[in-house]
Amino acid sequence: MLELPVVNTVDTATTRIKKPDWLRVKLPIGESYKHVRGLVDTHKLHTICESGNCPNMGECWGEGTATFMILGNICTRSCGFCAVATGRPDPIDWDEPQRVAEAIHLMKVKHAVITSVDRDEIRDGGSIIWYNTIKAVKALNPGTTLETLIPDFKGQAENIQRVIDAAPEVVSHNIETVERLSKQVRIQAKFRRSIDVLRILKEGGMRTKTGMMLGLGETKEEIIQAMEDLAAAHVDVLTLGQYLQPTAKHLPVHRFVHPDEFAELREIGYQLGFDYVESGPLVRSSYHSERHVIQGYGRQKWEAEKVPFIND
Repeated sequence: MLELPVVNTVDTATTRIKKPDWLRVKLPIGESYKHVRGLVDTHKLHTICESGNCPNMGECWGEGTATFMILGNICTRSCGFCAVATGRPDPIDWDEPQRVAEAIHLMKVKHAVITSVDRDEIRDGGSIIWYNTIKAVKALNPGTTLETLIPDFKGQAENIQRVIDAAPEVVSHNIETVERLSKQVRIQAKFRRSIDVLRILKEGGMRTKTGMMLGLGETKEEIIQAMEDLAAAHVDVLTLGQYLQPTAKHLPVHRFVHPDEFAELREIGYQLGFDYVESGPLVRSSYHSERHVIQGYGRQKWEAEKVPFIND
């Protein structure tokens, strides 16, 4: 998952890096924020916005949207970048799908995002709850489009197929980083397995999406290679954002990537054939995700930017 916190400074092995001005965000305020806050609390829902300390929480909640996290808020994996707690999860809550559907209905959102922790301790990896949640949301909110940010389900086709069968508008699975750093960043995951998951989803007819964090020590060449691998798997949507260290126990930030570099990678992404590329320091998986549903939206906007303005 790519929802990460904002911190003022981060420790590296040799120095202390100050957060640049382009990473400053507004504090969450306003009536819409309070409304979403109340719904989340009332329905006993988990959001990656909170568990991941997302820097865009104020903006998104202020607009009446949130990214729901199902299957609890304790993950069975211990990724080196993630702020979500690791440990022994609570038992499956079979009523959760209906509560999520009802909350989305009360929020009256046109687009919803759902993600989850990894549940490697159960045979189906949580895919049954995933299927039930998607179906419940669709039944109660027929006019709402849905993005699902799923785990890798250990690459098990049966569990991936359940998500395909539920037919959300977008299915996202994040590779998070380049192949060389994958073992360090995503300890229990595998880069190539994630590519295979995205390929299976695409072959199943899904609109696919993935995301990467930058600033973990990767090179530009490695980023482009990862982008080429994703393009070869026919991934539709790519998000690129800055990694920010959740706590001193997590992986350090090696560098803050300048906005100009993100702009260059956006250009490269479109040249590689992605349908939508979201690239910037504060970009996270669900940021502007309502736009990622629309086929051709990003590419058409990119192509329009290249057309010179003619002044009559």
